[in-house]
Amino acid sequence: MVDFIGETSPIGMVVMAGLSTGLSLLGLYGMTVFFGLQRKSLDEAPEVNPLEDMPESLPRVSVIIPAYNEAINIQPCVTAVLKSELPNVDDLQVLVADDGSTDATQSLAQELADQDGRVEVIAVPSRPQDAVWLGKNWACTQSVSQATGDYLLFIDADVRLTPKAIATAVVRAEKEGVDLLSLAPNIHCGCLAEWLVQPIMMSLLSVGFNFAEVNDVTQPDQAFAAGPFMLFRRTTYEAIGGHQAVADNLVEDVALAQLIKQSGYRLYYAFGLDLTQVRMYQNWGGLWEGWTKNYYLGAERNLYSTLYSALSMVVVFTAPWIGLISALIVLISTRGSILGIIPLVLGMVTVTRQYFYRRETAHRFHQPLRYTWLGGLSGLLVAAIAVGSIIKTETGWGWTWRGRPLTIPAEKS
Repeated sequence: MVDFIGETSPIGMVVMAGLSTGLSLLGLYGMTVFFGLQRKSLDEAPEVNPLEDMPESLPRVSVIIPAYNEAINIQPCVTAVLKSELPNVDDLQVLVADDGSTDATQSLAQELADQDGRVEVIAVPSRPQDAVWLGKNWACTQSVSQATGDYLLFIDADVRLTPKAIATAVVRAEKEGVDLLSLAPNIHCGCLAEWLVQPIMMSLLSVGFNFAEVNDVTQPDQAFAAGPFMLFRRTTYEAIGGHQAVADNLVEDVALAQLIKQSGYRLYYAFGLDLTQVRMYQNWGGLWEGWTKNYYLGAERNLYSTLYSALSMVVVFTAPWIGLISALIVLISTRGSILGIIPLVLGMVTVTRQYFYRRETAHRFHQPLRYTWLGGLSGLLVAAIAVGSIIKTETGWGWTWRGRPLTIPAEKS
């Protein structure tokens, strides 16, 4: 095969060498821009680190955990919250809102409620038929009506708080006069699919939502919040209408952040890597379902920006590897000629540069560095998620969460 290619397709080898060189150069350019934007965002990101000294007193906090089929998560999540270190541990209320689970979520939560009076389990009633309630908005709204805290902390069932997380967040909110404090959590990956996709998604979010711009009160249109950890000053939450005000929005965390800033209140988005950890998905199926649910909506259904981000991921993560493989084919086919050596060297430089960018990113996100040699596949998977999210959102085909079909209001179509 080598003789056949080398003898009969010299023009083909020149073309492939050119393609390899072009892909490597394109990848180098894309990486320089993308990781440059990421570095700028992360350099300007505030960090909320665990308190060294506990204050004498803190306002009362209600932790609200909406849960739908979270049997695998609910007890570890609630147990971690109950271990919170506070000046007065009785100033903590934990509300588990079971949103019609068909597994053992409610009974497992009730076991903890029977053991600790700070825990209450709410059986969320069916959603009203005369209004559109999407995602967790209905469950959160039902829980707030029973909350007693001065602060409302919304977390997901897959979140694990450290003992000082709540106290630290409240102290920072009080000190900075913050109305909504949201922490970017430490993302835990447990399977190959997560390692391939999650680190890149975190990079995308940091580029798409620059920390400094999000926290800048003079830029009301730049808003973002991480759903796994959202601490509201209760008076502010009620003033903006809470989750009821965004009832028809599946990406309620971003919608609430936008309401906060547009209403003139203070939004504070920071790293909380040593305070909270989350494993969002357990396998590829869950990951695909979850990200295709949110990706396109997170871009406010902007077709251009969603497709652009998909293409960017292919350029940054996949193109360098295709360039390197193409160079190897040319090198073998031309028996080590200069036509193959130059693209190969360039391809190796590009892939090596990608490795160092990935290593820097892993360090910034407090993650191990794994499976970087599958970066080409990572880019394709994220691009596929972006395209899949467009299709699902616009057609409704296969657009679900934990098996529940999703719909959006007709006027938003």
